Order: sequence, then structure tokens, then C-alpha cells
Amino acid sequence: MKSEAKTVTAYLEELPDERRKAVEAVRRTILENLPDGYEEVMNWGMIAYQVPLERYPDTYNKQPLMYAALASQKNHMAVYLSGIYADDEAREGFESRYRATGKRLDVGKSCVRFRRLEDLPLDLIGDAVATHSIDEFIETYERGRTGARGRAEAD
Repeated sequence: MKSEAKTVTAYLEELPDERRKAVEAVRRTILENLPDGYEEVMNWGMIAYQVPLERYPDTYNKQPLMYAALASQKNHMAVYLSGIYADDEAREGFESRYRATGKRLDVGKSCVRFRRLEDLPLDLIGDAVATHSIDEFIETYERGRTGARGRAEAD
């Protein structure tokens, strides 16, 4: 469910009350834990937390690097955590800690899906967002990009 909203405020206003309250709570958690340098914007039809192009313009698609995002989809809400999913050790630690909460873990490649705020361990989301400084995230991205190029050249 991609939104055409141009601002975070407009995005939140278009959500049904229950979803808006849940998204606002997750957003507060993200903003309270987001390392310096990332920007909050509307991008890709969701609330995105990204590396500004002025800071790192050398991306494969000329779009800012998305560190995290928050969206209300048709059948669920989702937190996208590119930082931990670009780092196998961080992802494994996150998933292990999530399971230990007793809450149902519903993940995709880079997203954690939830239907109600109570389904999401906010402290763990905050820890995951706080994991990578902007410099560390860029380094992780560059390592992955170099590795992908090397694998492609070897084929």
C-alpha cells in the first residue's frame, strides 16, 4: 500500500486511528534511537530514515541509502531495518532477541511485520535502530557492494 503523501504529517493523517497510533509510537522509538546524520523523509511511499545524498551520493540507483523505514501496508504494518539486514551477525542477534520476547516474529528480507503495536518489542526496535552510526552503515553498504561486484566479475 504505497502512499502518495509528501510529508510525514500527511502520511500519518491518512491512517486509520489505530494504525496511526501504532505507527506514531514506533516512529517515536525510531527517532529517539536514530544515530545522528540520518534524515526522516517520505520516500518510497513510506516514512524513511536515510543517508542524505549530500552525505553519500554514490549509490547504485542514485537514491539515498535507506537505513530504516516505517509503513502501513494493506494487511499489516512494517518496520524496515536495512542496517541489521545488511549485517548477518546483527540480524541473527536481532532475531534471537526477538524470539526471546515471546512475541511472534514475522520477518521478510528487511522488514518486521506486525498487526498491532503490542506485537512489536519497541525496546528491541530502538536497539536495532541505534546499532549503526551513519559511517558504519555506509561502510557496511560499501562492503556489500564491493562483494557483489566481485562475485559478478568472477562469474
